[in-house]
Amino acid sequence: MPTYEYECKDCGHGFEQFQSMTEKPMEKCPQCGGILRRLIGKGTGIIFKGSGFYATDYRSSDYRKKAKEETDKAEKKEDKKPISESKKKNKEGKI
Repeated sequence: MPTYEYECKDCGHGFEQFQSMTEKPMEKCPQCGGILRRLIGKGTGIIFKGSGFYATDYRSSDYRKKAKEETDKAEKKEDKKPISESKKKNKEGKI
């Protein structure tokens, strides 16, 4: 359920209220009985925790196998690349 923010027009009291999206907005201030207005909230951030959600949790085993094969091929290609001249010089201690 979303959290809605309210503020009383009469006394200035502000508060948050958990309400269903289909529920009508509150109209009376719980402190003074004055008229409320619903504020536009800032929203909340979404935090994803875990092993990767879509990529690891919902993909088929065939997809994961093919992705692993592609990753392995890319790693093998990088291992076969010759060391560039600048890297050779740095390894020898020259700049």
